[in-house]
Amino acid sequence: MSGPVYKRILLKISGEALAGEKKVGIDDIVLHQISATIKRVSDMGVQVAVVVGGGNFWRGRTSESMDRVTGDHMGMLATMMNALALSDAMEQAGAVTRVLSAVEIRQMAEPYIRKRAIRHLEKGRIVIFACGTGNPFFSTDTGAALRAAEIEADVFCKATMVDGVYDKDPNLFPDARKYETITHDEILQLNLKVMDATAAALCRDNKTTILVFSMQDPENIIRIINGEKIGTLVK
Repeated sequence: MSGPVYKRILLKISGEALAGEKKVGIDDIVLHQISATIKRVSDMGVQVAVVVGGGNFWRGRTSESMDRVTGDHMGMLATMMNALALSDAMEQAGAVTRVLSAVEIRQMAEPYIRKRAIRHLEKGRIVIFACGTGNPFFSTDTGAALRAAEIEADVFCKATMVDGVYDKDPNLFPDARKYETITHDEILQLNLKVMDATAAALCRDNKTTILVFSMQDPENIIRIINGEKIGTLVK
């Protein structure tokens, strides 16, 4: 392989991925494995932006009694905790990172400014976006789709716990069929649970290519950058 097939990527990681087998909180070994792999991608000359979810700490929708806006605000803070953990682990591995937050928390992160984010990427820094879009009622998938469009990423890499997009849940149905490629419209029309409809529509409208792959093996990120055909390509 002559070199990386992408110049700039947006990587979306779920909070659950950082928890590993613990299911909640952060598994230190998993955190450092993922962080070291992302640094290797950056060392290959690829500009890397990361969006991380917060489900390993908090899911507001599981609380029926709590106000939705309050629950979503708590979820944003959960993403900030994960973003800071990733930043620390990557810095320990020798990377230079910046955490940019959609919610102003000046003592912990820079406020999100598009041109500043792009400048950090151009300087080779790994940029971690925290707090989603900064608004309730929008998922971190939507936040990732928005940031991918804003920074003009070559591809939106969505890491999941399965190895691509299936016509039904492969954990429940042995006959589930995996798609090698699929369109944004098909995801919406077939109601495939790859990401929420708002995120899928945003990617469609901005012609953002999505690559859905399994994060259970962090090396898959390297394989993607080298052009190996894994996961499902949405375009």
